[in-house]
Amino acid sequence: MEKLLLLMVMFTTCFATPQDLSGKVFVFPRETNRDHVKLLTTQTQFSSVTTCLRFHTDLTRNYALFSLSTPKHDNDFVLFKVNSEGVIRVHVRDGGTDFLSLSLPPNTWHSMCATWRSDNGLAQLWVDGKATIKRFIQTEAITGAPITILGQEQDSYGGGFDANQSFIGMITEVHMWDYVLTAADIKRYMNNKHFTPGNVFNWGHLEYEITGQVLVEEESEVM
Repeated sequence: MEKLLLLMVMFTTCFATPQDLSGKVFVFPRETNRDHVKLLTTQTQFSSVTTCLRFHTDLTRNYALFSLSTPKHDNDFVLFKVNSEGVIRVHVRDGGTDFLSLSLPPNTWHSMCATWRSDNGLAQLWVDGKATIKRFIQTEAITGAPITILGQEQDSYGGGFDANQSFIGMITEVHMWDYVLTAADIKRYMNNKHFTPGNVFNWGHLEYEITGQVLVEEESEVM
């Protein structure tokens, strides 16, 4: 039993007290169906969503950037880079749409924000300061206790990971709001100037769990 408890401590690091990750990045160094970060929140209903993050990878295959699952919907809010060049797929309530012709060269830092609102079902991406067109996905609000994962895509609630969809690289400045940010607010995030932190996930006050070999490093060491 003591050995089992030691292994559990080695492979899962839990931060029950929110951490200030300002100036830090999550490093995902290997292809795996295990390593991931789970973001923790008590909120269980979202009529609208904005999720923003910054990422750096050399992958040309598909990979998951952000995966929120609920008990009834494995893909309740997902940002997924598909194999096709310059395409990001956004899922909501297991529906989805592809945003095309994006500029996502590898080995470069990218800033991305995704918005969706349940009243009209419209989603939009902002990539490195540029807005896409708006596309329809679903009009039903997101409900249910969420499990939110960085580094893997959930094919079942809290699991079903596929190494071929795992993220390899670095992710930082993750924020999520339960409303749609204005264009001006998104531009402030993109420029890292005086934006309002996420009220669901806030990089400066983040509660999370690390499973496997995911490292937290200083931003200055990787940029």
